[in-house]
Amino acid sequence: MASKLSQLQPKVAQASQYVVRHGGSYYKQLLEKNEQYIQDPPTIEKCQLLAKQLFYTRLASIPNRYDVFWKEAGQFKNLLKNRELELNVENAGLAALFGVECFAWYCGGEIIGRGFTFTGYYV
Repeated sequence: MASKLSQLQPKVAQASQYVVRHGGSYYKQLLEKNEQYIQDPPTIEKCQLLAKQLFYTRLASIPNRYDVFWKEAGQFKNLLKNRELELNVENAGLAALFGVECFAWYCGGEIIGRGFTFTGYYV
């Protein structure tokens, strides 16, 4: 562990020097590029107001999301009922891709739950 830390230390120092040299110009470019999204005046109160607006906007979108979910669930049920008629390569590929995505999210959650290790849990 100590050997890895001593190898990592010069790289971190080099990265921090790069950020010190180029961070200010990158920050200015980023603000200029996204100027249309900046609220004036940029105060804490304005940030809190925007956070509240985002929260309640998302809260207000729940009924619409709920309806869309049940609509898609109904389409899935119809697909299962009529699977002999509509089973083609495209639908099978989409189902396989969805299964792989679910498995990838599961594996990612397991890795995060283990404390970002691949080998196992700390006991």
